[in-house]
Amino acid sequence: MRAIVTVIGKDKSGIIAKVSTALAENNVNIEDISQTIVQGNFTMIMLCDLENSKLSLGELAKELVALGEKIGVSIHVQHEDIFNAMHKID
Repeated sequence: MRAIVTVIGKDKSGIIAKVSTALAENNVNIEDISQTIVQGNFTMIMLCDLENSKLSLGELAKELVALGEKIGVSIHVQHEDIFNAMHKID
């Protein structure tokens, strides 16, 4: 299963390192990543493969939300299919 992880917040050092470390520790592979900083605001979108993770999507989401609160950013996790359906232009 694949998921979309989004991270948004004020830019500060270590955001990418902390989020990618949390994913790696849970055997989640980052397949694609895009990040940018606009006027001091950090945004990152990652396409992740959870196939080898022992965590469910919900468990991973809870862990990443807690990490986001700890480091001062908002982290959201969605199943890839839901993300794609929400962003499809008919």
